[in-house]
Amino acid sequence: MRDKILETIQKYDTIIIHRHVRPDPDAYGSQGGLAELLKASFPDKSIYMVGKEEPSLNYLSRLDQISDDTYNGALVIVTDTANEARICDERYKLGDYVIKIDHHPNEEPYGDMIWVDTDASSCSEMIYDLYLEGKNSGLKMSDTAARLLYAGIVGDTGRFLYPSTTEKTFAYASELIKYKFDRTELFDRMYELPPNLVKLNGYVLQNFNMNEHGVASMILNKELLKEFGTVPSEASLLVSILGNVKGILAWVFFIEEADQIRVRLRSKGPVINTIARNYNGGGHPLAAGASIYSWDEVANVMKELEEACINFN
Repeated sequence: MRDKILETIQKYDTIIIHRHVRPDPDAYGSQGGLAELLKASFPDKSIYMVGKEEPSLNYLSRLDQISDDTYNGALVIVTDTANEARICDERYKLGDYVIKIDHHPNEEPYGDMIWVDTDASSCSEMIYDLYLEGKNSGLKMSDTAARLLYAGIVGDTGRFLYPSTTEKTFAYASELIKYKFDRTELFDRMYELPPNLVKLNGYVLQNFNMNEHGVASMILNKELLKEFGTVPSEASLLVSILGNVKGILAWVFFIEEADQIRVRLRSKGPVINTIARNYNGGGHPLAAGASIYSWDEVANVMKELEEACINFN
């Protein structure tokens, strides 16, 4: 499949790369890493990264503004996105050919060519796989691409702590850090928090709920977010903190946005992406996201999460 993707890339002069809405470092890392890899390898091609920017991730890369006409005869590659509803910028449909590159379960196949590897720690790891496949035939890594791919791997492995981290993940990371970029600066940008978010983090640790089955939850409504001067995308950065609490098997954050309530699920064992799929979402077995549209649905999510933990035990 990697050979077929590289052959297809060779055929097109214009390549437009998309990723999912509400991006994380792996979304930016795989999208931007692939774009920078192709720019270094094919200077005569027009390579674009599109979608709605997430200001908190602008330190990784900035996106391009292109017209609809740019899609005429273009190759579109979508990275790190399991289903079509989550692709950022619906204009991906205007392209001549669509390739899906992803590491989430392939519950919704889309596009003309699909490369899904659920064993990969991140989509950024897959892009490095693609580079290794093509480096003997002209594919070139750059310092900028290496920085982005490294950030994506670090982000989706929780700094190499998550079970998805493999020997290959460490091997690829060790190769990427040979390129010229400031790892200290990158880590600082990825993990430093402004004072208001640190205070919200403290509030979460003091006020989360946990039951006898190892199920924990945290509700962050609009009023609470306003009190701490933060926004939903920033609050989502705190989800992993409960993973340090002894006795927790699975946990969920309910974060209120303007038109919905984001459901951020995490687990130390029980499978939770099946729960997410029941609420307009999906993801990995141990890390998933969904959306609900009423606080009345919270009880249903909690019931399903509790059942998953009881059955796991």
